[in-house]
Amino acid sequence: MITDERTTSYINSLDRGNSTFLNTLEMEAQRDGVPIIRREAQALLRVLLSMHRPLRILEVGTAVGFSALFMEEYAPEDASVTTIEKYEKRIPVAKENFRRAGKEGKITLLEGDADEVLKSLHEPYDFIFMDAAKAQYIHFFPEVMRLLLPGGVLVSDNVLQDGDIIESKFAVTRRDRTIHKRMREYLYTLMNHGELVTTILPVGDGMTVSVKKGQR
Repeated sequence: MITDERTTSYINSLDRGNSTFLNTLEMEAQRDGVPIIRREAQALLRVLLSMHRPLRILEVGTAVGFSALFMEEYAPEDASVTTIEKYEKRIPVAKENFRRAGKEGKITLLEGDADEVLKSLHEPYDFIFMDAAKAQYIHFFPEVMRLLLPGGVLVSDNVLQDGDIIESKFAVTRRDRTIHKRMREYLYTLMNHGELVTTILPVGDGMTVSVKKGQR
């Protein structure tokens, strides 16, 4: 945990929660050991969606569909969500959850490797949520920038790796060294990109919020 656990628990205790369906889906995901966006991250997304009011949302990394349904719920009524997932075991679960929520017409799930799927997309988006394999964020970035409208918002989750990203490479497992190296590269790119204004927030497992320069 990045922030003090007591402080985080107190903040989360003030959260009003979501719809009954989303609360149920969150409990099911926790029961099955499926990682979904944390309560603190949900609160930030809720505010960003309310402020920006995007009409075209793209998500990279669907899992069981919780965050796609979450964004659909807090976006404007005429908004649409497109989400990308390659893990075959989770795709039918996500589709079933969209069906259960009655949102099949509002959420489009694109199956396949995000690197290839992103290249096949042509219509721009005004809100993009990155929540896929952390080591791949830097590889997805060029296509994400191509698809993000001027004035659009890019939110990336899990960027601080529970705070371990600041550790020496010798203090983490060999497997995590590559992830941390690429994530540091991603964060540097976001913070120094000429077309973006970015902040890094110690929310949840670390989140970035970037705005692409220009008018919507």
